[in-house]
Order: sequence, then C-alpha cells, then structure tokens
Amino acid sequence: MDCCDISHQIDIPSDATKIVLAGNPNVGKSIFFNDFTGVYVDVSNYPGTTLEISSGKYKDNIVIDTPGVYGVSSFNDEETVARDVIASADVVVNIVDAVHLERDLFLTQQIIDMGIPVVVALNMMDEAKSQGLDVDIDKLSEELGVAVIPTVATEGQGLAEVKDAVTDAQVGHSSLQQEDELEDLIAQVGNRPEALLILEGDENIAAKHQQEPRELQEEIYKQRRERVNEVVDSAVEIKSEGNNFKTKLAQWMVKPITGIPFLLLALYGLYKFVGVFIAQTVVGITEGTIFVGMYEPLVRDVISQVFASGSLGYKLLAGEFGVLTMAVTYTFGLLLPLVIGFYLFLSVLEDSGYLPRVATLVDRILTELGMNGRAIIPMLLGFGCVTMATITTRVLGSKRERIIAIFLLGLAIPCSAQLGVIVGLIAPLGAKFFLIYVGVLVAVYVLAGTILNKVLPGQSTDLLIDLPPLRIPKFKNIFHKTYIKSISFIKEAGPIFALGAIIITLMEHFGMLVAVQDAVAPITVGWLELPKEAATAFIMGIVRRDFGAAGLTDLAMTPVQTTVALITITLFVPCIAAMMIMIKERNWTESIAIWFGSWITAFVVGGIVAQIL
Repeated sequence: MDCCDISHQIDIPSDATKIVLAGNPNVGKSIFFNDFTGVYVDVSNYPGTTLEISSGKYKDNIVIDTPGVYGVSSFNDEETVARDVIASADVVVNIVDAVHLERDLFLTQQIIDMGIPVVVALNMMDEAKSQGLDVDIDKLSEELGVAVIPTVATEGQGLAEVKDAVTDAQVGHSSLQQEDELEDLIAQVGNRPEALLILEGDENIAAKHQQEPRELQEEIYKQRRERVNEVVDSAVEIKSEGNNFKTKLAQWMVKPITGIPFLLLALYGLYKFVGVFIAQTVVGITEGTIFVGMYEPLVRDVISQVFASGSLGYKLLAGEFGVLTMAVTYTFGLLLPLVIGFYLFLSVLEDSGYLPRVATLVDRILTELGMNGRAIIPMLLGFGCVTMATITTRVLGSKRERIIAIFLLGLAIPCSAQLGVIVGLIAPLGAKFFLIYVGVLVAVYVLAGTILNKVLPGQSTDLLIDLPPLRIPKFKNIFHKTYIKSISFIKEAGPIFALGAIIITLMEHFGMLVAVQDAVAPITVGWLELPKEAATAFIMGIVRRDFGAAGLTDLAMTPVQTTVALITITLFVPCIAAMMIMIKERNWTESIAIWFGSWITAFVVGGIVAQIL
C-alpha cells in the first residue's frame, strides 16, 4: 500500500471531508471519537502493521481515529499509521493536554507545518486549573493561528464547540525556516505534507516519490521546539505550584516505600472484588442457580423431545459437554460475570491515572526480567484475557521484550475467567495450599523471565511513559469500556466454546477421550499423581484455559491433587485464541516454541510439586 494513502482501507465518499483525530497518548481522544461518531464505528486492521484503526461518520463526513503519538514519522507502527492518516486529512482535530502543553504542542506545530487545517481541543482544563496553570486561550489561538477550544471531555464540556469549529478550521502559522526548499519539493511531490516528511528525512515517503530523504530533521525539530516554547511562554502563566493533596498522592504512588503498599492494596482489592465477590457470590447465582439449576434442565427437556437421550445429537446439544448446556453455562454463567468484574476494576485503574504509576513503580523489577515497567500493562491485562494482553505487548519497545512478555503471559498469568475458577477451587483448601500455588507460579515467572533475559540477545529499552494526573473516574466511561470489552469477549469466546464442546463431545462419544486419558496416564497418574480423568481438563484447556480449569471442578481430588492440578493447568499451553494471536503478533516458529515450552514447563513443574508434597 502506498504511504499516506488510506483509500484501500477505508471507504471514503469523494465528497466527504476526512476529519482526523490526533494527539499524544492519554489525552482523551476516545471520548472525542465516540462523541463524533456515536456507536456506529468500523474497526479494521491497518495493512503492514498489527494495529487497528477506527472510523465512523459525523454528518456526511468521515471521522478517523489515530494511535496516540508524539510526532508524525516512521519510527514505529503507531507513528507510521498516524503519519498516513494525518497526511491524508482534510481537517485535523488535535486533542492537547492543557497540563502538558510543552510536550503536546510539538505534534500540533508539526501538523500545522504540514499545511493541514487544524482545530485544537485543549482538553483537561480542569486539571490545568487545579495545578495552578492559567492558559490564555485567545493568546494561544493567536500564536498558533488556529481555533483553540477549551474542553473537559470527561464532563462533556466543549465537545459541541469542537464539532462546530471543524467547518471553519484554518491553516496555522508555520515554524519552518526552509520554505523555499519545501516549495521546490512540493512541485515535485505534489503535496505539502509528504514534501515536509521528505524534508524531515522520512525514507518511506522519499522512496515513494523516488526522492533522496533530506537530512534536515534535527534542524527542523529544533526550530519547532523553540517555537513551541515561545508559544507556551506567551500563553501560559503559572499562578501556583498546584502542590495540593492530589499532587502529593500522585508522587507517593511512584515511590517504592509508599507506592508498594498502594499496589498491594490495589491487588487485594482486585482479589476481593473479582476473586471473592464475583467468583463466589455472583457466579454462585449466575452459574449455579440460574444456568445449572434452571436453564440446563429446561434445555434438556426441550432437546429430549427431538433426540433420544444418549444419541449423538442429544449429546452435542444438551449432553455433559453440550453446545447448549456446558458451552452456554460456562460462557454466560461462569466466565462473563468474571470478565465484566475484571474490566470494571481495570477501567477504574485506567481512568484514575493509576495504571501508568504502577508501570513506573515496577520498572526496576521488570527490567531484571528483560522488560521495562510498560510490561505491567499487558501483565495486568493478562489477568483479564491473555489474548487481548498479547496484543498490547506492542507497547514494549523491542522484539526481545515482546517475546519475553508473550511467553510469560502464556505461561504463568491466569486469565480472569480461569482465575475465578481457580480461586473457587483453592479457597476452601486453606492458606497453606493457596500460598504454595502462588509461590510456585511466582517462582516460575521470575525464573523463566530471568533465563530468557540471559539467553535472548539485546537489552531492555528504557521506560518512557506519561503520568497523567490522578482523577476520579467517570462511571459512564467505565461502563462504556466494560460493555465494549465484554461484548468483544462474547464474540470471541462464544464460537470457540461451541467448537470446544463439539470436539470434546465427539471425542467422548467415539471413545477417543478415554483413549487419550489412557495414553497420557503415565504423566497424569504416574508423574502428576492425578486421576486419569484430569487429562480431559488439559484437552479442554487447549480450547480455552478457563475451560480446562472448569473441567477440574467435577473431579474428586485431595487438597494436594487439587493444588498440583491447578498449578499444572495454569502453566499449561495458551488457549487456541491466544495462540492464534501469538502467531499474528510474532510468527509460527516463535509461537510453537512458546507453546511447547509452556507444555513442558507445566508438566515438569507440576510433577515436581506432586513428588515433593
């Protein structure tokens, strides 16, 4: 696909205005995008990358979202996608964090230098005020040469004004001192945005036009930085240091002495909310009372009117592993409440601004395992869904870090659905076995990360992350995020569960399940010292990890056997969905190596624990 040509990816009518949303990470672009487009949004993979772009309609116009970036270039996938979409824009709505104008206005000035009409949405004005910053909106608009609209997106303030300003968007004041050279390039290239990128040394755009990239990036960036500093100095006044309690709290959260208790408190809250309240109380009602007690008997009565009990048709639909019984009960009765609970909790951490502070706090520890503090984001997401967490390993700066993170996610991080089942099984056993389970997983996690850090070439990248201000989360945003992610879970998990139910039923009906159980008995019975029926749970775990954990609930096992089984099923291979994402994110060779590595680790560690206990 040609650079800066998005017509292959998004259907854009010839008379439609392309409105592009751009901004740094964590500036609130998603709220603006949702306000522009409503609920009718198209999401598609961007060719040549692992990223997705979202687009929708506003009146007769097309609105396109971009990844959060600090500049327009080709340094990584995020900037490449942002570059192509921004360069093709008719109007750019640039969302800027009012608290960090020195940082955010660099991107603003670059877009202005590209000659694209811009509307600046100056977001988080409430945070700027609370921190003692007085922004002169009129002066800022005058200096930039474009409309500047103050907004508080989480409260809906200023959103309508931003949309109204789009039709009158202006081209701002350029910071370039190389206009003559730029004009010569425009005559050869045909448009200013791509000519500027060539001037800044973008090799991809230069190759597209058979040009040599110019070596002026450092000079142009210096001019742009000086111009931004002048604008900020003239438009922003610091009335006070803003050293209020919220600012002090934000500082405490990143210092080890005070930050670790905050982190432990957050993890304890996650455990009590998801592991205890949701996994035991809520799931006890949804799974036990509603689905097992009411729904499944009704389904079996209906299906028995069509298929004889014991027939293949009856087993496929309403048997022990039936599509309409087990698959539906597990998806909606057991797993969905756990997923909703986890994403509610995670959304609170995200919207409050606490999650980036966790990354800063654990950076030194994760560096020892070959990653940096950013890895805490996919690791925490892994407790929700390993498949989704694997996608977010893109935030890590090197291939080496992504390989380590993906392996550790697939190996030692139980997803929320699996975790709920595990908690339900191990909680009655007492603190001793719970500590054994957690201790073994932590030891495996640290040992595996340390070994990979030693054997894989290269070094970890440094942590560069924004710390947004702490804020009280808005329930509307939390529920919207949770709803979107929960719907995504159902769409992903539903078909896989149905497929898994069919496979397990066919294996059981034709005797293959017993054959597999007998074939692996030397491992499950001899080495792991578990009932041979545990092999069924491992087979189910290949379909989905939580599927396998749930399969252990019907087995009669001692506390030691339960602990060994849970350790093994947690360390067991990633589910099919996660495996497919691994292949997409990495390649077949690395993914299969991770798969077999998890398999071997699970049985070796599980067996060692069984022999010791």
